[in-house]
Amino acid sequence: MSYELADRLVIGIASSALFDLTESDAVFREQGEESYRAHQERHVGDRLRPGSAFPFIRRLLSLNDLGEVDDPLVEVIVLSRNDPDTGLRVMRSIEGHGLPISRAVFMQGRSPHRFMPALNMSLFLSGHETDVREAVAAGLPAGHVLGAPYEDDADDHDLRISFDFDGVLATDASEQVFQEGGIEKFRAHEVTNAGIPHDPGPLRDFLANVNRIQLREEQERRKNPDYRIRLHVSIVTARNAPAHERAVQSLKGWGVTVNDAFFLGGIDKGRIMKILKPHIFFDDQQGHLESTSRTTPSVHVPFGKINEPVGPAGPDA
Repeated sequence: MSYELADRLVIGIASSALFDLTESDAVFREQGEESYRAHQERHVGDRLRPGSAFPFIRRLLSLNDLGEVDDPLVEVIVLSRNDPDTGLRVMRSIEGHGLPISRAVFMQGRSPHRFMPALNMSLFLSGHETDVREAVAAGLPAGHVLGAPYEDDADDHDLRISFDFDGVLATDASEQVFQEGGIEKFRAHEVTNAGIPHDPGPLRDFLANVNRIQLREEQERRKNPDYRIRLHVSIVTARNAPAHERAVQSLKGWGVTVNDAFFLGGIDKGRIMKILKPHIFFDDQQGHLESTSRTTPSVHVPFGKINEPVGPAGPDA
C-alpha cells in the first residue's frame, strides 16, 4: 500500500537549514567538491550540530503525538543538493538527534525544489538562497533561512510561528500601491477595499495546514482538560489602523486563523521578537530580517516586487 501525503503537513528541509554546515561549506568553497566529499566521508560518524531551523522542525515533528504512530500529522522530507554518499552524514545526524525523518531526496549539485508538488509540500526551507529564489519564481512556497544557529530551550515544549502579512500570507498587491503612491494612497486603498480579501500569498496554504494541527489540539483539549496547547501562531506586520482591518478580514475570508496579531505601524519588529520568541518568523523584507535575525530564527520569503531590483521599502513586508 502506498504512503499518502495528501492529508499531512509536509515540509521540505535542506540540510543547510536543518544543520550548521559552516565547517563543511568552508571546505567546499576553499578546497572544492572532491575535498568536500572526502571531508564528509571522514566525518560520516560525527553528528552535525543543529542549525537555525532545527528547533522549529523538532517541535513541529513532536506534534505527531496527536496522531497515530503509522499515520503522522506532519511529514518532514530532506531535499538536498548532496549526492547519496555525502548525504549519509545528514541522515546519520538526523538519526543521532532523534528526529523522526526517514524520507529524503538527494540531487547531486542540483536544486530538488521541482519535486515539491509531487510530495505535497506546503513549505521548503533552505540555507541556499538561489534554490529558494528559483522555487519562489516557479510559484512554490519557499524560504531562505538566515542567521547563525540559536540556543534551543529544551524545557520549552511550545511551538511559536510568526508571519509577516503582505508578501507572505497575502500577495504584495497593496505593497505595490504604497510604492507607487505613498502611505496615504495605501491607507485609502485599504480602507476602500477593507471588505475584499487579499489574494493569497505564498505561505497562506502553509498556515491553513498549521491550522489543521491546531484544530487537532483543540479536539484533544476537549477530550482531555489537562492537555496544554503547544502550537501558537501570530502575525507581526508593519500595518496599523486603519489598514489592519483588511488583513483581519482577509484571514477570515481565507478560512485561516492566528492566535495573536501585532499591528506595529513601523515599530522595529526585532523588539517584539525578543519578547515573543517565535521559533520561526517569515518576512519578505530583508530590512526587517536584519533586525529579527539577531535573536530569532528568521526566514526570507523572496516574493514580489520588493525582492526585484532595489526600490523603496513597502508598508508591510
